[in-house]
Amino acid sequence: MNRLYLDANASEPLRPAARAAMLAAMDHAGNPSSVHAEGRAARQILERGRAAVARLFQARAQDVVFTSGATEANALALRTLSPGRRVLAGATEHPAVLQAVPAIELLPVQPDGPFDPAALEAALRNGPPALVCLMAANNETGVLHPLSQAAEICRRHGALLHVDAVQVPGRAVLDWAAIAPDSIAVSAHKLGGPKGVGALVVRAGLDVVPLWRGGGQERGRRGGTEALPAIAGFAAAIEELRPAGAERLQGLREAIERGAGTPVAGASAPRLPNTSCLILPGLPAETQVIALDLAGIAVSAGAACSSGKVAASTTLRAMGFGEHAGCAIRMSLPWNAPDDAPERFLSAYHALRARRDR
Repeated sequence: MNRLYLDANASEPLRPAARAAMLAAMDHAGNPSSVHAEGRAARQILERGRAAVARLFQARAQDVVFTSGATEANALALRTLSPGRRVLAGATEHPAVLQAVPAIELLPVQPDGPFDPAALEAALRNGPPALVCLMAANNETGVLHPLSQAAEICRRHGALLHVDAVQVPGRAVLDWAAIAPDSIAVSAHKLGGPKGVGALVVRAGLDVVPLWRGGGQERGRRGGTEALPAIAGFAAAIEELRPAGAERLQGLREAIERGAGTPVAGASAPRLPNTSCLILPGLPAETQVIALDLAGIAVSAGAACSSGKVAASTTLRAMGFGEHAGCAIRMSLPWNAPDDAPERFLSAYHALRARRDR
């Protein structure tokens, strides 16, 4: 069966350039921490990767810490920034943030998905210093938080800002220099790189508190020999990101939404160009995901980090969708989505809808 993969927000297909870079890096025997010629050659690959991540976020290369992925990067950020501070997070944040520390105060979101500025103001107006955690774009709905506004509020109240930017690279262009968050988490496989590598970008002057110590790698901020082939693939995938690709995906997404004829969560808010959260009242999300899978189409419901479970979306509950929160699927177009994706998806989706209406 010629399957149609529409679950890019869970993981993008590996880009050919990333695969080639990984294979080339595997031929380097040296350890990046070694001082001989082989070690120096490996170090060059490592630092080229660090520079690529830094350019992506308008940061300095020395402020990039490589990790095993965004989950570790989020945990590292909260370990570094939370001591002595309350931790506030949007109610639609990813579990990687919500479960990173024992006690987190949830900030409400508006019905269309972005954080509520008035609620953030009120939460920061009184009480001890705070760390605010907001994702750049929601993984389920694609809704973009107005980070510039959040950063301005945080600065006014002396709060720190951590951003989970996993879903943004290659899909939305943000002025990171103007936002100036204190830390940013990113993962390679969400932009067409390999699984198992990510990074934390920290503001200059912040001392990172490592989750574990090792031989002094990453300037003592993250122990363990760096995953050189994965980092090479990460850098190559970054170099492949093109605005024109996002524009093409937006056209495909809009065709799907027009043809679906069902509610779209967050439709009135700025969103990622590749993401639609489609609600089909009366039909559980699990049923929809399974039926579409049998029709050769891969979609998901909720976050992909729930160990295969399909349950009512906490994101949609926070947005006020009530019982319909359990009737939504996420369709997220990958970088290599075929031009006939709308036609193929809608054919299966309309058949699914007809079954519901019998």
